[in-house]
Amino acid sequence: MATARDPEAVAAALQAVLSRQGDGVVQGEVQGLRRLTGGATKTTWAFDWVSGGATQALILQQTPALTGPRGRVPKLTAAEDAAVMRVARAGGAPAPVVRLVLTEADGLGEGYVTEAVPGETLGKKLVRDDAFASARAVMAAQCGQILATIHRLPLQGLLFLQTLSPADELAVYSDLLAACGVRHPALSFAQRWVREHLPTDWAPALVHADFRTGNLIVGPEGVRCVLDWEIARIGDPMQDLGVLCMRSWRFGGAGEVGGFGDREDLYAAYEAASGQPVDRARVRFWEAFSNLKWAIACARRGSATRPDGRPASVELSAVGRRLEEPLWDFMQLIQEAA
Repeated sequence: MATARDPEAVAAALQAVLSRQGDGVVQGEVQGLRRLTGGATKTTWAFDWVSGGATQALILQQTPALTGPRGRVPKLTAAEDAAVMRVARAGGAPAPVVRLVLTEADGLGEGYVTEAVPGETLGKKLVRDDAFASARAVMAAQCGQILATIHRLPLQGLLFLQTLSPADELAVYSDLLAACGVRHPALSFAQRWVREHLPTDWAPALVHADFRTGNLIVGPEGVRCVLDWEIARIGDPMQDLGVLCMRSWRFGGAGEVGGFGDREDLYAAYEAASGQPVDRARVRFWEAFSNLKWAIACARRGSATRPDGRPASVELSAVGRRLEEPLWDFMQLIQEAA
């Protein structure tokens, strides 16, 4: 299989795959293959496909295969991830255009090829640079409209998605915390608070679950594309609004929505596009709960080890040291709610 350490092999395999699309052989060439930084789980490549005198910018994402039985944590296969993006795109959400899904015979592992979307994803630039000042003025409303579109997408073709109630979410992430062996009084308190405040009145919908600054491609006019659909699930739609408002994903920006906008702009646009009222208390609950989940993720990454017992990496250890940040935000949120 062509690996991330062998770009020439990746380019050759890609060229063979793209040449086999459709009913016949398409003459073309993969040019300028380069690996992109970022992404916690996927290996991402950008390249140009030159065919018939035309050049198209494409993206290859290779995803690690899921091993063993599927657990309780939502994590889609590459084919499922691509299926969600296709449904989202067909329903009007700005998801990437999926060109093809890899098969075992392609020799590139699991993954897919999408059309590239120009723009910026770096959070610090989006919330601070003058080049995106006009985008910041409209992004909160755009996000409200996009989330309303996602939450009304049809689910008939997405039967593989897990349905997680708020109580299910708590059970899943509590199990993850127990498995990594990290003990912390603030984590225990946060789990108890979430358990005592679980919403009971919610209507299931497709939830992106990681809709935030950093997973949006942005141009001067605003949001162009929504990335990273691989933990999508069926759940409470207010979860997406809560994640978008987390302080961790504001990247130092002043706006409570993603570091770039105001809550009321987000809420008003969502209500206008969806025809449904925003439950502000439930959004705050999910914002708090999402901070707990991020704290648990920090604990898991920081405690990860190699087979010989040594820390898995300096990067993961550094993420583990951020545990207190989302816990502090959690405490601030519940104090404000009280």
